[in-house]
Amino acid sequence: MRGKFITIEGCDGSGKSTQLKMLEACLIERKIDFVFTREPGGTPLSERIRELILDTSYGDTDKYTELLLYEAARRQHVVKIAKWLDEGKLVVCDRFTDSTLAYQGYGRGVDVESIELCNKIALGGQKIDLTIFLDLSPEESFARKGGADFGDRLETEDASFYRRVYEGYKHIAEDTERVVTVDARGSCEQIHDDIMAALVERGIL
Repeated sequence: MRGKFITIEGCDGSGKSTQLKMLEACLIERKIDFVFTREPGGTPLSERIRELILDTSYGDTDKYTELLLYEAARRQHVVKIAKWLDEGKLVVCDRFTDSTLAYQGYGRGVDVESIELCNKIALGGQKIDLTIFLDLSPEESFARKGGADFGDRLETEDASFYRRVYEGYKHIAEDTERVVTVDARGSCEQIHDDIMAALVERGIL
């Protein structure tokens, strides 16, 4: 049986890393064959592209150049994801196409048509079975993580950029049936329980 593909989305500091660790422990306990991966990244080539994207030494990067770098990393990654799914694994990805729409679309102002075309090429027909959106405002997110990481080029953006990204995520979640919104302001345990409930309700587990 072909595996399932789920993605975890949210602003930086929304708790994705913590929830992924809790989910990992749960999947191990249930003896579920799974793979955790991330974007940009997930393969050796994609990880090298990630380094280029986040490197602060290049200064300002054209928004379309940035988009194409993300999509190049994604295409190589999707080839690997398809292989894992063919092996029957549950694939869990930290960020995916919704991040591109939120950050490059709503945040940078790249037109949606360009993003959709690039995603179509990169995905090659690959579908997402479920997306979990951890809903936490950028103000709360950065307060939780103790401020921005200035070694990460994207985290050097101003507050208005992250407010646009967050509003973008909210619009995506409202308009997309595959997205389940989880309130990320609660305790780690409550958020985990809500994620597990969504996975069961959508037939992932």
